[in-house]
Amino acid sequence: MTHDRFMPIHDPELLARGERVLGGEFKAMSERVLRATELTSRLNALPFDDEAGKAALLERILGRPLPAGVTIYPPFYTDHGLRLDLAERVFVNQGCTFLDYAGIRLGEGVMVGPKATFITIGHPVDPDERRRFLTGAPIDVAENVWIGAGATILPGVSIGRDAVVAAGTVVADDVPATSLVAGPKGTVRRRW
Repeated sequence: MTHDRFMPIHDPELLARGERVLGGEFKAMSERVLRATELTSRLNALPFDDEAGKAALLERILGRPLPAGVTIYPPFYTDHGLRLDLAERVFVNQGCTFLDYAGIRLGEGVMVGPKATFITIGHPVDPDERRRFLTGAPIDVAENVWIGAGATILPGVSIGRDAVVAAGTVVADDVPATSLVAGPKGTVRRRW
């Protein structure tokens, strides 16, 4: 992403001349998306007990071996993979999606419920910019956090140590440590 969190989809100089040619950064990202999708498709078709096959494909998806004690239950989806940083003892349940182009870090001992979604990239709201740019910001999840089933974590969010995100919550703002957020807009419901 460029310094102002906008990535041009098309080459700006060629676009100014009326040519819609994909920009270099966008083209490279698109190629990685195709590769990651191919690899996750293969991962998700393996027999559940093929631990060696899963480990080999996850290493190719993430660009490195899984840290000690990491568990990922397929189906598993990512659009990039190389910017998904998993610490030791992370648990990811079935059907989770990680759109990690701008970077996602899950700290040690994080537990992620089924069908949770982490999104680091999107489009500007302005209709004139929507088809011209991508926007993005990293997600940082501290140690010992529990993300409930079906939760959605949006770009730029940080979740503090020992926090809990309730099932179905949409998290658009930072979550303080040792707190429970719940509801359609991730409101702090309790602190400890």
